[in-house]
Amino acid sequence: MAVESSKDLPLGTRAPDFALPDTVSGRTIRLGDYAASPALLVAFICNHCPYVQHMRAAFVEFAREFQPRGLAVVAISANDPEAYPQDSPEQMAIEAKKSGFTFPYLFDRTQQTAKAYHAVCTPEFYLFDAAQRLVYRGRFDASRPNSQVPITGSELRAAAEAVLAGRQPAADQKPSIGCGIKWRPGNAPSGY
Repeated sequence: MAVESSKDLPLGTRAPDFALPDTVSGRTIRLGDYAASPALLVAFICNHCPYVQHMRAAFVEFAREFQPRGLAVVAISANDPEAYPQDSPEQMAIEAKKSGFTFPYLFDRTQQTAKAYHAVCTPEFYLFDAAQRLVYRGRFDASRPNSQVPITGSELRAAAEAVLAGRQPAADQKPSIGCGIKWRPGNAPSGY
């Protein structure tokens, strides 16, 4: 398992556009669907990564807590399902139902959305304000598999609280650490 650390998409960047299929409903979900949301969280996750598995239940609970307050949430998997069949759209739909996702779980077949967001690992979080400008990018919290650090979501939670209150999140933002995105052969972005 190769461990990667997220690259910086500059704060203030407008959310890159996307139009991706939701693996549960089959509907195409677009960035524009969230134009009226006071905040949008785009999470790059997958099924098989131990880092995602470690915090998945806490992330689902985080979404359930913040969605009624106005935070729109989408999760995206960009992994190559040929190399990682457990990350196929069919398996994604099963995982979303089993884990009780209250948000769309989108499949980025071309991996162009992951590239546009500069995503390199799972999990990785991008929080946008009401103008869909990036205000936070990084990790859920300091917990990692086998770290004995409790899973609290404290860092993402603080950022979401700030943006929903109309404030800027703290400038000290730690990059996420997790499994590298599984790029299709010949599709990895240069410099990754």
